[in-house]
Amino acid sequence: MPSALNPFDKQDLRTLIDERAITRANHPFMIWDPIEGASETWTYLQFRQAVSEFAAGLQARGIEPGQRILVHLDNCPESIIAWLGCAYVGAVAVTTNARSSADEIAYFANHSKASAAITQPKFADLVHQNAPGLGWIAVTATDNGAFAVIPEHHLSLGSIKADPASIRTRPHDPMAPFAIQYTSGTTARPKAVLWTHGNGLWGARSAATNEDLRAEDVHLVYLPLFHTNAQVYSVLATFWAGGTVVLMPKFSASRFWPISLKYQCTWTSMVPFCLRALMEQPKPQKHFYRLWGNAVCEPPTDSYFGVKTIGWWGMTETITHGTVGSVHSKNAPMSMGRSAPGYGIHILDDQGNPVAPGEVGDLFIEGIPGLSLFLEYAFDPIATAKAFRPDGLFITGDRVRRGSDGFLYFADRSKDMLKVGGENVAASEIESVIAGVPGVKEVAIAAMKHPMLDEVPVAFIIPAEGHEPDILEKAAAACKQALAGFKQPHEFRLVDSLPRATLEKVSKAALRAILNGEGDGNP
Repeated sequence: MPSALNPFDKQDLRTLIDERAITRANHPFMIWDPIEGASETWTYLQFRQAVSEFAAGLQARGIEPGQRILVHLDNCPESIIAWLGCAYVGAVAVTTNARSSADEIAYFANHSKASAAITQPKFADLVHQNAPGLGWIAVTATDNGAFAVIPEHHLSLGSIKADPASIRTRPHDPMAPFAIQYTSGTTARPKAVLWTHGNGLWGARSAATNEDLRAEDVHLVYLPLFHTNAQVYSVLATFWAGGTVVLMPKFSASRFWPISLKYQCTWTSMVPFCLRALMEQPKPQKHFYRLWGNAVCEPPTDSYFGVKTIGWWGMTETITHGTVGSVHSKNAPMSMGRSAPGYGIHILDDQGNPVAPGEVGDLFIEGIPGLSLFLEYAFDPIATAKAFRPDGLFITGDRVRRGSDGFLYFADRSKDMLKVGGENVAASEIESVIAGVPGVKEVAIAAMKHPMLDEVPVAFIIPAEGHEPDILEKAAAACKQALAGFKQPHEFRLVDSLPRATLEKVSKAALRAILNGEGDGNP
């Protein structure tokens, strides 16, 4: 059978950016409201101008299509301009977690083969010292609006600018590489999820449709711009709909309602941490929100805030929502919705058979690589191959209950992952750091419940005979050096043994039970 046409044949993200600059020219696309400094607004036409000037500036500095640019920034307008500016000229933005450690920065830069970097003053030395192979580093004029001094040995981001008319022509190819995000997996190092331009357009269109986004919507964005939620569910989806993004440097419980009211925001994404924080803030008598998005549909807080929440599930690898609730119909409370259009959702038992209603199984997702699924793990064909079953289904590593009502309910992660304040953390990544500390015989990381962060890592360490008395301090120091703050264990415990399950594997369930008051005694 001949191959079907790509729905974005002869299109890329330039196509969308250029089109919106015409159809929504004078409508505000991005409003920046920093904690320090003045607010700024870009219309769609002004945004295209900023993006294309940056793209031309990259080309003027020798950046060719396909080359990677490290984008290491907190939330700021420059983050979106750099991300989409790279796409405009055909470069690949590598958007990295702003909380990354020195070792992580070195890994991201080396593994992605980044040619240059865009960062901000407070991160400039960190990037410079740990990514010496970069051709150049360009630094923003402020730290998310706050006054800062650009180190003399770096370029100013403002200097990366040239005439858009100088940009060389190239095909509008939806399968061209667009961007890379590093995502935690069950191996010691994060994997580089590579998106195509078709992925970006698919995510923009699908998320806008699933969220019922309209041209008059005002979408508040405070979640980090190096993650899929903010990038696709918020920014690209709003761009597709022709609406307005209100960008905050980060979540602030005290600023949430004042900014929401100031700009009459109608849409935002929530995570449990933010929802709990807002419960402790004064609630306005009236607001303009019509919808929120979260991991679950219609939680009990909806009646308190007076807004409907649609639940969803997705991964960096799925670009957008694999499952989603309905905007226009009643959803099952606390569910993750139903299969989203464009994806095949399969809940299978250990033998690969579909589970019956009421049963829990492994979640697999059917899609098209480079369109509705990521193209590959960059530079790692083995990991890419292992991510799919022989029949082509993507292995999510999540377990889901198939409800008797037809809705889906998240059950557990079959992969050894933690969810720390909305961040995915692989236990194996932490274990690999601690295992390298002299005197550590064995280590296991387990999740402990936390009132604000959902869960946090705790390290159980079996010491080698004759170990140094300060082994726990050394383990903590190693984690501080190698891992971002949210990945670092909140506790380090010395133990004589660890609970075992089948084939002598460490029973993480037993460790979690002990940590959360459900077990008896020590491991």
